[in-house]
Amino acid sequence: MSRVARRLALLAALLLALTGIAVPAGAEPRAATVTDLGPASSVTSTGVAAQLGDLIWTATSGVSPVKVGAFDPDTGRVERTIDLPSGAGVWAMATVGTDLYVGTYTPGDLYKINTDNGTLTKVANFGSFIWSLAAAPDGTIVAGTYPDAGVHSYDPATGSTRSYGTVAPGEQYVRSIAADDRTIYAGIGSHAKLITVDRTSGATASVLPAKYADRTFVATLALDGDRLAAGLSPTGTMLIFDTGDLSTPVEVQSPGGDQYVTAISHDPANGDIYFATRASGTLYRVPATGGEPERLGQPYDGAYFNNILIDGDQVRASLTSQIVDYDKATGTFTGVDLGQAGLPPAPELAMHLAATDRQVLVSGKAGIQVHDLRAGSNSRVFLPGEAKTMTAIGDRLYLGVYTLARVWSMRPDGTDLTELDRIEYEQTRPTDAWYDRGTRQLLIATEADYGKINGSLATYRPGDGRLTVHRGIVPNQSLKSITVHNGIAYLGSETRNSLGTDPIEKEATISRVDRRTGRVLDQFAPVPGAQQITDLMPYQGRVYGTTEKGDLFVLDRSGRQVAATVKIGTGASSLVLAGDGLYGTDGKRLFKINSGPTPTVSTVVDGLAAQAYAVGLIAASPDGRTLYTIKGRNLIAVTSF
Repeated sequence: MSRVARRLALLAALLLALTGIAVPAGAEPRAATVTDLGPASSVTSTGVAAQLGDLIWTATSGVSPVKVGAFDPDTGRVERTIDLPSGAGVWAMATVGTDLYVGTYTPGDLYKINTDNGTLTKVANFGSFIWSLAAAPDGTIVAGTYPDAGVHSYDPATGSTRSYGTVAPGEQYVRSIAADDRTIYAGIGSHAKLITVDRTSGATASVLPAKYADRTFVATLALDGDRLAAGLSPTGTMLIFDTGDLSTPVEVQSPGGDQYVTAISHDPANGDIYFATRASGTLYRVPATGGEPERLGQPYDGAYFNNILIDGDQVRASLTSQIVDYDKATGTFTGVDLGQAGLPPAPELAMHLAATDRQVLVSGKAGIQVHDLRAGSNSRVFLPGEAKTMTAIGDRLYLGVYTLARVWSMRPDGTDLTELDRIEYEQTRPTDAWYDRGTRQLLIATEADYGKINGSLATYRPGDGRLTVHRGIVPNQSLKSITVHNGIAYLGSETRNSLGTDPIEKEATISRVDRRTGRVLDQFAPVPGAQQITDLMPYQGRVYGTTEKGDLFVLDRSGRQVAATVKIGTGASSLVLAGDGLYGTDGKRLFKINSGPTPTVSTVVDGLAAQAYAVGLIAASPDGRTLYTIKGRNLIAVTSF
């Protein structure tokens, strides 16, 4: 045995001993060519804003480092920025005097910014994720957290903190929060509740009327004096409570059929209430005297209002990456893009990849980055949502979009973006998609809305636009992966139905569905104890699959039984066909699957350390000669593999 062979054998034995990952005997990994294409997706994405004096403060989300910026409406510029030393993003802000409080997630740190001198101080940590912040009249900061549905407070006068603990047992989100002298109001999800917390005793009470118990979130709260306005999902309902008697709120229903109230603000000068809804992105006004809401308009279709800011007679709003002004006299909106104003785009966490012969597309927050391979350039296309699946069919790209489980399409160069349909049936998150050439249908797997059970299989026909939805085709589970082989659809499940639910079934399953009839032929658990079938792919006459536990399994040619199972890692992986080979990634390495009675894997590229929202992002060029994946936050092309 040569010295090189001995070293390879020793390396293989060491890898197998440490990880249980098999390397094919005698196989020397081929040297792949890796080309770094730069940041996969860059964005100026904000989720919150607060006004202090003449400046509007906002912060980025999903990028590193998180930047807090001060926007001056008079100059149209971000006058200063402050980098936060921790956190993946910011969803919550509150103000006390000239101090700005910022709550981060991953971890849930609370920072104070003295806006007079720019001093940044970390004053508290409230777990892993601060969802909401508010200031009580006495200056105490209250915070709502995830995933413990917790309420906490910070007293700037003493520097002390207090935890009220989980205020809604069994729930995860305090999505919204408000406070007066005596009471903290916590908006809960994934099963909607409004919880009051006595600031002194810590005693809690659930006060949302029973008729609204089927909603998913009290997602938005705004308190002014004794009027508390609450936005409910997914019905686009706003309730106006008198805090002296919370039993009989006034119901305001958004007239456009929207599902979410994303922002609410009181006008203290006249008592009007402004609120904004999704998915249309419409601004409304409810007069202080009551009555039906007045539709004021849209900055653009699908706008996401994070906050509505009332400054005297001026109405402004922060959107995903803009500050817009609403002109009451003309009913029109004008806006400033924060990226162009001085809050520059930064690399974000990618969500999905797709490749054509000319473009590589990377989805992210409220947009898709289009990498033009021939020009060596890239641009960003706005999308009112997040593309969780992207499937090339002919000269179009079909998108499964979160939230509301919508179906969109566009040309691969980013032009002609069009919404086609909505899956509905209480579905919100597309998880996988597959184009079945035999029936000319796009199959989309989905997860139910927060707190709901039973995902769906949706089929969309690009030829005539017909959408069919089969909710609960895999009972008590959501769908995680999908493929088609020999006219049979294979559906991989996830035991968790949606965020905010506990598993009902013990193991993830594969369901085989006759594509012509829609009939479920059989169902079985391919890997004992697995909770997710993370991907499925047909290869050499069989179906290969992966689990969240790092398992690779192969079905026999009948598709009814597992022929082999091996460990290929410790977590979830995604698979792709390229040329005549089957490849995959778990975000740590790019590997090739070598078929055989017991399949093995060989590493193509190691050390990816991918930072992404989804595990194992990978795509192949149509000719199968190039693989695309994520390294760090960059897009890389791999050839000669």
